[in-house]
Amino acid sequence: MFSDIKRLIPFTVCLLTVALLSGCQTESRTAKKIQKDTAATSIEGSLVFNNVTLDQVDEQGHPLWKVKAKKATYTKDKKMAQIEKPTGDLFQDGKLVLQVSADSGEVQENGKKVYLKGQITATDTRNGAIFKGDALEWFPNDGLLVVRNNLKGNHPQLEASAQEGRYLTRKQEIELRGQVAAISKDPDLQMKTEHLIWQIKDQKAISNQRTRMERYKNKTVTDRVEADRSEYNLKTKIAILTQNIQLTSVDPPVLIASNSAVWNLKSETVLSDKPVRIVHQKEQVVITANQGQVDLEKKVANLTGGVQGVGSRNQAELYANQLRWDIPTQNIQAEGNVIYKQINPPFNVTGPTAVGKLQDQSVIVSSAPGNRVVTEIVP
Repeated sequence: MFSDIKRLIPFTVCLLTVALLSGCQTESRTAKKIQKDTAATSIEGSLVFNNVTLDQVDEQGHPLWKVKAKKATYTKDKKMAQIEKPTGDLFQDGKLVLQVSADSGEVQENGKKVYLKGQITATDTRNGAIFKGDALEWFPNDGLLVVRNNLKGNHPQLEASAQEGRYLTRKQEIELRGQVAAISKDPDLQMKTEHLIWQIKDQKAISNQRTRMERYKNKTVTDRVEADRSEYNLKTKIAILTQNIQLTSVDPPVLIASNSAVWNLKSETVLSDKPVRIVHQKEQVVITANQGQVDLEKKVANLTGGVQGVGSRNQAELYANQLRWDIPTQNIQAEGNVIYKQINPPFNVTGPTAVGKLQDQSVIVSSAPGNRVVTEIVP
């Protein structure tokens, strides 16, 4: 039987040991190791080894991977080894980066790819990230780990699930695809999308597809955001949102829409440097401006540039350069080229400042010393 093993040594060496060019030099060492450490059985042209260690190195002698298996079956014509109950180490530039385990697997293409399946667990020893799934592929030359089917990722900064994940070990970055759900703690934030890039080292979660974010307090949703593109900093707790943004707040009960916004979950503020629209649906008040900030904790909005406020209930309108809106009381303070219009009774008032409430037409336009208020009665 040992003579059969020795005849297959060139294939075994290519699959399991150092550089392909050193096959002849390592034949004796490998043969002795197999004879000493394993019991081999020849079955229909294949060799079966129990309690075997497989490994692969690059041309410089740096380890690419090392796997221990309860049983390994080598099929010469397929240039493949089937393994049972594998556990092992995956290397990058000669350094350990991942530890893996599974129910079964295969070593393919003369060691260029390791395929594992069934209760996969892969742990990055550098950052503590743990990935689980039903199937795993390791491409050592590319530094790429692919986890498919029921992927779950776990790390102190984020928990995520998806249909598939592609982990670039050099960047420490995983690309999640298909029914992605991610949860960040402190504050509690849940993200759902079809595509998410989780930069573990840089502590960021980035999506270039429509993403929904929901913030929770005491297991209750307090804010809900949707945007076409998003970047959430897991360290600073700040989300940068772009394109077709809709933020819905429960308290205060407002809807904020824009194409650019910075949502700070720690300070509970929303800042937009582009045209923004704020709607209070209960009071039927709509405020628009070129830019603005909403403090969701203090429930105050400050808007600047081309400000327009509309009380839809009574069709009252106000224009100004700047406006402060106290959302719970509905009080507004407007400054700069103020114009106030109302339908019933119909008139226009202009002046430098104004205070009051749009929804009940109690707006007072006033002037500074030396200026005057102009009232126009509309017939």
